[in-house]
Amino acid sequence: MIQDYFSLAVKNVRKRRLRSWLTMLGIFISIATIFTLMSASLGLQGAVREQFRILGTDKFFIQAKGQAAGPGSGGAVQLTTRDVSIIEKIPGVKTISYTVYGNAEVKFQDQKRYFMVTGYPLDKADVFTELGAYKADEGRLLKLGDQGVVMIGSQFKYNAIFKKPVSAGDTLTIQGVDFKVRGVLEPVGNPGDDRNILIPLDDFRLLFNSSDRVDAIFVQVEQGQNLQEVVSRVERKLRNERGVTEKTQDFEISTPEELLASFGTVLNIITGFLLGVAAISLLVGGIGIANTMYTSVLERTREIGTMKAVGARNNDILLIFLIESGMIGLIGGIIGVALGIAISKSLEYIAIHRLGTTLLKAATPAYLIIGCLLFAFLAGALSGLWPAWQATRVKPVDALRYE
Repeated sequence: MIQDYFSLAVKNVRKRRLRSWLTMLGIFISIATIFTLMSASLGLQGAVREQFRILGTDKFFIQAKGQAAGPGSGGAVQLTTRDVSIIEKIPGVKTISYTVYGNAEVKFQDQKRYFMVTGYPLDKADVFTELGAYKADEGRLLKLGDQGVVMIGSQFKYNAIFKKPVSAGDTLTIQGVDFKVRGVLEPVGNPGDDRNILIPLDDFRLLFNSSDRVDAIFVQVEQGQNLQEVVSRVERKLRNERGVTEKTQDFEISTPEELLASFGTVLNIITGFLLGVAAISLLVGGIGIANTMYTSVLERTREIGTMKAVGARNNDILLIFLIESGMIGLIGGIIGVALGIAISKSLEYIAIHRLGTTLLKAATPAYLIIGCLLFAFLAGALSGLWPAWQATRVKPVDALRYE
């Protein structure tokens, strides 16, 4: 019986082909939008989780408060190398590294541009290299004793930042001083890192006259130590040494879990807002289905009367029209999912090959595809509920007289 209902629904949809396609338009646009947003959101969350997995669960980060303009902006509150020395002596701390940042004029051949330059101590390079997951694509990483050399992100070689690719052995002029490119890094996936310039700390101090300023401190705890306990020790010690209280604390400590949770919260808010916008499109599509089904009820009044006259019950009539409206939604959902996959993969391609980031990946899990299709079917069926109910109220005698 149900199979007959589906056959009848398919026949009616094909009979009103143009109207059905126009009705599906709102559905597949909204489903494609929802699928693309969810795919991008899931892909981004997965990429970020992978980045934090690489960082590990044995590290945390310290930064001065008030750096609204970003690290290296020279805020009123600053960390210094004295803070680094204090943290190194705290029980549970295995190793430590730190960085300073500055915006610099960079020349290559006859071109001039501005980039972020990162200085870090080469005697503490291991934890910094591990945190950034840095690997040499060409040349080598910086090592203790290097001077007048730099490492550069992959975009300098692969993304046409300058007219010609920059390779190991080339010379960059930074703030008027020549530096030999010692290595080109493999792509990290983060545009900020992939167009960064890494430089020995001593060279950075000379270029920017930054004295003992520190913009970010990276701490790795000893194996077997509880990360939160070490964080608490560091926090208490820095408060005492800097003469601040919990309320006036002028630095902030972040763990990978906290950063991931904060990122997830922000991403969920943005995704929720965008899905709300997409829901408006779905509502419009639902109204279109309701209108089409109501028109169909009027056109098929005599047909409904005939079915009732030969024994069809109200439940049968209701089910026929619900299946038909649900099928319109489902077909629209199938097209929408296919369109969403195409859009998501296109965005992923653009992000990787044009923007140089692997963070925007399209995730297409089976549950997302099935969920969107089921949602489209239910949206269609619910949209056709009232017209279907109207069909059950048709009286056979009146219907057979209907012109």
